[in-house]
Amino acid sequence: MASTAKKEGIGETLRTVFWALLIAGVFRTLFFQPFWIPSGSMKDTLLIGDFLFVNKMAYGYSRHSCPFSMCPFSGRILGSEPERGDVIVFRHPVNGADFIKRVVGMPGDKVQMQGGVLYINDTAVKLDPVAPFVETFERQGSAGHLPRCANEPVGLGGQCEKNRFIETLPGGATHSVLDTLTGRGDNTPAFVVPEGNYFFMGDNRDNSQDSRFTQAQGGVGMVPFEYLIGRADRVMFSSAGDRMIYFWTWRGDRFYKAIE
Repeated sequence: MASTAKKEGIGETLRTVFWALLIAGVFRTLFFQPFWIPSGSMKDTLLIGDFLFVNKMAYGYSRHSCPFSMCPFSGRILGSEPERGDVIVFRHPVNGADFIKRVVGMPGDKVQMQGGVLYINDTAVKLDPVAPFVETFERQGSAGHLPRCANEPVGLGGQCEKNRFIETLPGGATHSVLDTLTGRGDNTPAFVVPEGNYFFMGDNRDNSQDSRFTQAQGGVGMVPFEYLIGRADRVMFSSAGDRMIYFWTWRGDRFYKAIE
């Protein structure tokens, strides 16, 4: 009798776990996918250790909406076009990793960087200088990367500064961008975005592998619509430490912060 009750208890536990995983999988596939910010490529819009939910309803669904790109269909269903300036999580077309960047170039656009300034269809975007972005020069996140600074050299514990601007894209979307040092992404060839593709850039312009670089150069190149996963709307939680349980590293001012 006891053995039968024990088997029933194990069976009930397994059924509960199965349904919990199924519901979580459906929720993650159709509605919101959790995403941790692992690098500084989107500073100061997104910081290392920010936690957010990606809105997967924003652009519809493709095979990449499912974990491991296992959705059993091709193309895109219930698709809606992104807007210029959206911050988007997408699947890297080659290595399958999830990236988060800002879409700046739409299908048919001509995009180029000249002297650190973004040109879209041969017109420079508006850049308004604001106060520098300042952070402590220390190892960040679980990977322990050190930030790059415009005021190098900076010793550990010193104040690391980056030049900051408010960039206004065609259509009026505004956001903060950072400039640290002259880098290879400050001057590029002119790119024409093919139909059905998008051009992405990180807001931390000198620390982002994005559409300015081909996949062979370690970038992402043009990103097809099919590879878009969802839109990032709000930071839900943020921790400056390398472990979420280190409550003394939580950034209280970033809880439920809108992403611009």
